[in-house]
Amino acid sequence: MYGEIGERIKNARAGLAQAGIREGDFVGIIANNRPEWAVLSYATYGRNARFVPMYEKERTQTWEYIIKDSTVKVLIVSSQEIYDKVKGFLKEIPTLEKIFIIDADGENSLKALENSGAKNPVAPVIPDTDDIAVLIYTSGTTGDPKGVLLSHGNLTYASRGGYKIYPELTESHVGLSILPWAHSYALSGELNNWIQFGGSLGFMRDVTTLAEDLKLVRPTYLVCVPRLFNKIYDGIMARMEEAGGLKKKLFNAARETAREKRKLNEQGKSSLMTNIKFAVLDKLVFSKIRTGFGGRLTGALTASAVMNREIGEFFYDIGVPAFDCYGLTETSPAVSMNCRNSYRLGSVGKVLDGQKVVIDKSVVEYGADDGEMIVYGPNVMLGYHNKPEATRRVMTTDGGFITGDRGRFDEDGFLYITGRIKEQYKLENGKYVFPAAIEEDIKLLPKVANVMVYGDGKPYNICLVYPDFEVLGKYAEKNNIPADPESLVNNKEVTDLIEKEIVESLKKKYGGYEIPKKFLFLTEDFTLENEMITQTMKLKRRIAVKEYQALIDEAYAKTGTHLY
Repeated sequence: MYGEIGERIKNARAGLAQAGIREGDFVGIIANNRPEWAVLSYATYGRNARFVPMYEKERTQTWEYIIKDSTVKVLIVSSQEIYDKVKGFLKEIPTLEKIFIIDADGENSLKALENSGAKNPVAPVIPDTDDIAVLIYTSGTTGDPKGVLLSHGNLTYASRGGYKIYPELTESHVGLSILPWAHSYALSGELNNWIQFGGSLGFMRDVTTLAEDLKLVRPTYLVCVPRLFNKIYDGIMARMEEAGGLKKKLFNAARETAREKRKLNEQGKSSLMTNIKFAVLDKLVFSKIRTGFGGRLTGALTASAVMNREIGEFFYDIGVPAFDCYGLTETSPAVSMNCRNSYRLGSVGKVLDGQKVVIDKSVVEYGADDGEMIVYGPNVMLGYHNKPEATRRVMTTDGGFITGDRGRFDEDGFLYITGRIKEQYKLENGKYVFPAAIEEDIKLLPKVANVMVYGDGKPYNICLVYPDFEVLGKYAEKNNIPADPESLVNNKEVTDLIEKEIVESLKKKYGGYEIPKKFLFLTEDFTLENEMITQTMKLKRRIAVKEYQALIDEAYAKTGTHLY
């Protein structure tokens, strides 16, 4: 209940005061999303102190770097296990004075902090618009993480600006918290947003329990990433292929009817027969898919990558539209958003009121219809903590944030993301390649779990493929071949099949020079543990290339188009 949370915030705020937290101090937390995370963030704001969230699933060295860099004074951790990893910091980091444990009893527990506060209440210190609220460290694909200073004005604008175009969200709405609040997208788009309209949130226990958690919480709205919908879509398609017969025919008929209904709607038309047919097939087919989301889901906000158009259309057609948006940690993060009343598939929506996005064509190749996006508005960060030079490199003299992303506007003001400048490269023939877009499309294939496309300065692209061994295991069983990863990646029949599927899928969308000519198959995924992806699942391209440099060099040295 909000009343109970409010009481805990008051007690924690006073407890932090007892622990020595004053205006401008830094309070750190290492915890996954949970009620105490929200309590401690708002308690910190009530001291006009600065909140520094960190991920539970992180290297100890990264925690140490962030706590030192931000000069955290009081640290709260979720468990005894994490406490045991960081307790040495009390001696090693001069600014760190106290560590409290959420799931514990005793004098260094959160319970003790709150009890102390309940006995010695203090009034809230009301922060100004420009006062710093949070210091969010971007996991970054290169170098040390950078601490992004976001003000109360930044966060308030992002949540209120987004909510303004979603009037359908009310206190009756229920969400399932999937993405970490330690990232600005979930902090502004979910936690702060849900609180402002009084909605309810359940918590995903773990990614492995997501399907069960959706049915338990039965959300009406989600804040998530396209990958969630990609996986669900892949699963649906695989089940239909496996089922075949009447079930598949009904599914295809439902898809076709929904597509026809959508096309008519786009033209401002309607057909009684189409509507009747859709109503019948929706009940027979699509209602069962919606049940997998809990049966109440009416829409979702997605970010991090643009939703594949085919998948976006599918979920729109079945009554669960996914509204793509765009932003960065440095923009709090909301820049542009689709919504129910202003929606264009393939775009990331229109720029929110109060902001301006300039397309700078001076930094891209001559004749391009896009350019680098520069964002102006009340959502732009105050800067990078302790990194004035890094701040100067990304800020224009008139206050704009240089995103590093390429984009363009259509004639109606919808924004389209076309690539990332830092990741683009030229092939030997001078053609530009945007690997991330190609990778996202390859990962839509059921037999592929993860990929990296590489070709900087080379005559052609190659592709490192980590297969979906669960899917391949079923294929192996059906074809009576060894199912262990090592055997599968060395089985030419299997790798030829995957290569053919990748090439055929890319031919529909990409030029011949963009399609990989050689493929390397891996038995190890790109993970947090091997430091090849960020907390937001972005590939650390430089580290991955370094790890597989010998294989890549060997691939280019060999003649022919296949390595297997």
